[in-house]
Amino acid sequence: MQSLFVQQSHDFPFEKIAAIDLGSNSFHMVVAQVSHGQLRITGEYGDKVQLAAGLQNGVLDEAAIERGIACLSQFAQAIEDMPLGSVRVVGTNALRAAKNRKEFIQRAAQVLPHPIEIIAGREEARLIYVGVARTMDHGEQKRLVVDIGGGSTEFIIGRQLDTMLTESLHMGCVSYRQRFFADGTITKNAFQKAVTAARLELLSIQDDYSAEGWDVAIGSSGTAKAAYNIGLENGWSKKGITPKVLKNIQNALFDAGHADNINLLGLKPERKNTIAAGIAILTAIFECFSIKQMDFSVGALREGVLFDVMGRYEDTDVRERTVNYLLNQYHIDLEQAKLVTQTAISALQQVREDWQLNSLSNEDILRWAGLLHECGLGISHSRYHKHGAYIISESDMPGFSQQEQKALAELILRHRRKFTQSLDFPFTKGDTQDLDRLAILLRLSHLLHMDRKEGDIPIFNLTASDKHLHAEFLEGWLEGRPLTQANLQREAEYLASAGYTLTFN
Repeated sequence: MQSLFVQQSHDFPFEKIAAIDLGSNSFHMVVAQVSHGQLRITGEYGDKVQLAAGLQNGVLDEAAIERGIACLSQFAQAIEDMPLGSVRVVGTNALRAAKNRKEFIQRAAQVLPHPIEIIAGREEARLIYVGVARTMDHGEQKRLVVDIGGGSTEFIIGRQLDTMLTESLHMGCVSYRQRFFADGTITKNAFQKAVTAARLELLSIQDDYSAEGWDVAIGSSGTAKAAYNIGLENGWSKKGITPKVLKNIQNALFDAGHADNINLLGLKPERKNTIAAGIAILTAIFECFSIKQMDFSVGALREGVLFDVMGRYEDTDVRERTVNYLLNQYHIDLEQAKLVTQTAISALQQVREDWQLNSLSNEDILRWAGLLHECGLGISHSRYHKHGAYIISESDMPGFSQQEQKALAELILRHRRKFTQSLDFPFTKGDTQDLDRLAILLRLSHLLHMDRKEGDIPIFNLTASDKHLHAEFLEGWLEGRPLTQANLQREAEYLASAGYTLTFN
C-alpha cells in the first residue's frame, strides 16, 4: 500500500473546471480549460448580488437570498454539463456570518448541483494569495497582498507560492457603506470616520505585518481594480495606485456629495454605491502601512480556487501539508495512526459500492480522520476524542473548507464511545449519511487496533446493506482475541442506538 503520510496522487480527471466565488458584494464564476497542466480561461461571469446588504442581525433576508439564487441559476446554465468535482463553489464573509446559511445552501442546491463550501477568513486569504501568485511573477520579492471584499478584507504576506502571514479583518465595502454612507451621501466627516474605523481594525495586525515587511504591495478584487482603473483613465498615475490617486478620488467623491452624482472615468456604474467605503478602507491601509505604490492583480480568490482544484490532484494539495503539520504538532503515534488508517481504508474499499461511498473526498476524509484521530490524546486519555474534535474544529487548517473541517472533527469525535454524539454542524442529509457510514468504518478500525500491536493487520471481509454491516474474520483470528470480541459486541450495542446492526464471526 502507498504511504499514508504522503499525498495520494490521482490523475486529473477533468478537461474543464470552474470556480464560483459567493462574495459579500458580488458573485463571480470563472470557467477554464485544462490542457497539459495549464489553465486557459474560457468564460467569466459576475453579478453584484450584494449579499451582505441583506444581512440583518446575522440573518440573510429573503430579498438577498433570492438575488443569490437568481444569480446561481444563471451560472448553472453555463456549467450544466460539468461533472461533480469539476466545479468548486466557495462562500465568504456574508455566508460565514449568516445564521441561516443552511437555508441558503439548501435552496442553492436546487438550482446548482455542486456543493457550496463556506471557507474561513484565513483560508480565503490563502486562496487569494494563490490566485495572485499564480498570475503575477515577482521572483524572490516578498509581497503584501490586500483584497477588499464586501464584508471582509484579507491581508497576506508571502514569497513566490508560500504564505508567511494571513489575516482576515471584518471590514468591507458593503458593510462600511451601510455603516457610514447608508443613504448614499458622501461627506468629509463620514469619510474620515470610515477611515478611522478601518485604522482601528488594522491595529490588530499592524505590528506583525510591519515587522515582517515586504518588497511590493498588490491589490486584488473590486475596490483595488476600481482605484487602479480610475488612476489610469484620469492620467493620475502610471504606476498603479498611489496616495495621489486616492487623494484625487476622495476629492471627486466629496465634490459629488452623493453616490448617484459620482462621475469618474474608469468607475463602473454598479460600483458607485460602494466606492466611497472601499476607498476609505484602502486609504486607511495606505496610511497604516505607509504604502507609496500598489500594483493590481487580475488574479484573486476565484483564480486561486481554480489552481487549488488542480493542486488537489497533483502534489500540491495544501491539505496534505496541513495534516502532516498536525501529526507533528500533537505528537501523534504514527505507527498506530497508520495501522488504524490502513484498516479503515481497507474497510472502505470493501463496502464502497454497497454504501455508495465512491467519491475521492470520502476516502480523503476517512484517511485524514484515521491519521488524526488521536490528536487530543496529549490532553486527556478518557475524553481525547472530544478534545481532538475541538482541536480540529477550531484550528486554522489551510486548504480545508469549514464543511471539510467539521466533517473531520465529527469523525474524530465519533470514533469511540457513543455513536450518536455530534457537533451539530448543519450537514446535508446526504453528507450526514456518508459521515455515519465513515464513522462506523473508523470505529471498527479503531477497536481492532486497541491493543496497539505494531504490524498486526486483521484480515476480514465486510459486506454492507443500508444500515447493516457484517464482518467475517479469518478463521481463528477472533478466538485468540477475547478483548477484541468484547469490544465488537459493545460496538454492536453502540450502533444499535442509531438503528445500525453490526454482526461478526
